[in-house]
Amino acid sequence: MPTTADCSRSPEVDAYLAGQPPKTRHALEELRALIRQAAPGASERMNYRIPAFALVPGGKRDAQIMIAGYAGHVGFYPSPGVVEAFAGRLAGYKHSKGAIQFPLNRPIPAELVLEMVQFRLSQLKR
Repeated sequence: MPTTADCSRSPEVDAYLAGQPPKTRHALEELRALIRQAAPGASERMNYRIPAFALVPGGKRDAQIMIAGYAGHVGFYPSPGVVEAFAGRLAGYKHSKGAIQFPLNRPIPAELVLEMVQFRLSQLKR
């Protein structure tokens, strides 16, 4: 069974976060911590020039959750299936087929993020 130590911090992800404005960096760090909490075996990397978390060993794009920082929000990219499954709970957030925007002027919905990551992880382990 993976342990929290299995999800080492990526220097490239650290650099990406360090280059963000303070509010954006704080929100991204919170998302990072929530992903690591829900999927302790995930490995960090950069993909498409944004932080990605491979939820299974060697996980390519379809087995990753990604995050990104923007001027007024952070992007959370859990997969189209996750967005569809949680659509009823995302009514207060701008979202599309595979992306959710969490505005910087509101708290990150921690429980919702944890549930979405755990849901995606369970999909991949089937």
